Amino acid sequence: MQNVVLVIHLILSVAMIGIVLLQRSEGGGLGIGGGGGNGGGGRPKASPLAKVTWIIAIGFLITSISLTYIAAREANVGSVVDGFTASEPAAPELPTALDGNLLPPSAADEPALPPKPE
Repeated sequence: MQNVVLVIHLILSVAMIGIVLLQRSEGGGLGIGGGGGNGGGGRPKASPLAKVTWIIAIGFLITSISLTYIAAREANVGSVVDGFTASEPAAPELPTALDGNLLPPSAADEPALPPKPE
């Protein structure tokens, strides 16, 4: 059912794009565009293309709401986190020195210096 509604939705969206691109500009948008032509009196009569645009737009909104309803009805109620199980974290490994001595260096130890150039 969802696929059928989705296909109808896509067809309506492409049809709406095509119908809107076919219509003539009525002007007034940013002060440019041609059209008007009604002599300053009220709204002009709606053209057949405008009526078809309204019909397609209403169908588009209906399919949008239908898809939202279908998706909400078929959604899982659980959370993504429900699939994970709680386990104890592994204890971090302690660092080991090469000789096994983990004590800080004593005062008698010399600092590591680069070799002197000869």
